[in-house]
Amino acid sequence: MGLTLYKYIFDEIWPTFLVSLFVAVFIILATRMLSIIELVVNRGAHAVQMGLMLLYLVPDIVVFALPAATLMAVLVAFLRLSADSEIIAMKASGISLYQMLPPVVLLSLVGFVLALLLNAFAVPWGNRSFKDMVFQIARSRADLGIKERVFSEPFDNVMFYVNHLSAHDHVMKDVFVVDRRDKTATNTIVAKNGEILVDPNKRSITLRFRKGTIFVVEKTLVSARTIRFETYDLHIGLHDIMAALQSRRKHASEMKVGELLKGIGSAEPTTRLYNKMKIKLYEKLSIPLAVFLMGLIGAPLGARIRARGRSAGVGISLAIFVAYYVSFTGVERICETGALAPEIGIWLPHIFLLLACLYLLRRVSRERSINIFKRTAEA
Repeated sequence: MGLTLYKYIFDEIWPTFLVSLFVAVFIILATRMLSIIELVVNRGAHAVQMGLMLLYLVPDIVVFALPAATLMAVLVAFLRLSADSEIIAMKASGISLYQMLPPVVLLSLVGFVLALLLNAFAVPWGNRSFKDMVFQIARSRADLGIKERVFSEPFDNVMFYVNHLSAHDHVMKDVFVVDRRDKTATNTIVAKNGEILVDPNKRSITLRFRKGTIFVVEKTLVSARTIRFETYDLHIGLHDIMAALQSRRKHASEMKVGELLKGIGSAEPTTRLYNKMKIKLYEKLSIPLAVFLMGLIGAPLGARIRARGRSAGVGISLAIFVAYYVSFTGVERICETGALAPEIGIWLPHIFLLLACLYLLRRVSRERSINIFKRTAEA
């Protein structure tokens, strides 16, 4: 009887879990595809590179969607059982709410382990690989976007005219460059020669000019000045390719646990970087914990609400997830500033989830109403 019951409840849960996770990942990927398609259309990226970038984004998106998918799957399953009076029939047969929980605990544990592994290994790999791919596109644009005796703009607001370009060693001769990236002034560079230097470690491209002049004209045309130089470096960072990717150093979201611990040990305490690394370290465990708790919260909620239809379960699940996500993001921002210690702040939303889970299980197992959802239950 026990295994049959567990299999019956689990069969109600897992299809919704997979569908919810797939739909969430698809929707979030679709929103991110806009910037990636821009790279393909306007930046010369290949379709294979676009596919790889989408693949690199998947681990982070799955971790983001897992709490909502777990909550939605459990809540919708128990909502359907409650609406069809199957939970009442089970209780009349002597089966308590706690005896219905093993399939829920199993799914929540699967989500917990999946989120833990993805957060520890796949998410840093994906974030790092994504930025590396963008850098490869930038390097390709520097190599292929500059043409001899043709005005070209391989990077936003940076126009080139080169009399001669060596394809072998990337040396340019008789160079004319207009750099309009500065919001206050336009820099026009005229140089005898220059070369393209690529630094894969810092993910930066440097255009080094020799023996030339810079004409600096303010955008207001109020003043202008001339600067002569022997050597001048023009830096092209990832922010010139994609505005969302401005950092040249490894971001905290790209670090594994060992790298975060090492970075925390070497960073100056109370700085924003120090706080960010601590936040990302605690997120490795706190987000999987949220997945587990969301699954447990879904069972008593679904068992108590009398509304019919999956739309009610989806709506309630999204409302709870949005409330959690907003509170978690808000606390994260506060912790970054140092106003609240990350050791305390990151766990506050999850403590609330734990207390809500215990409260709901206790109330529903004792057949007591949940006042928050009283109107919904009576509808």
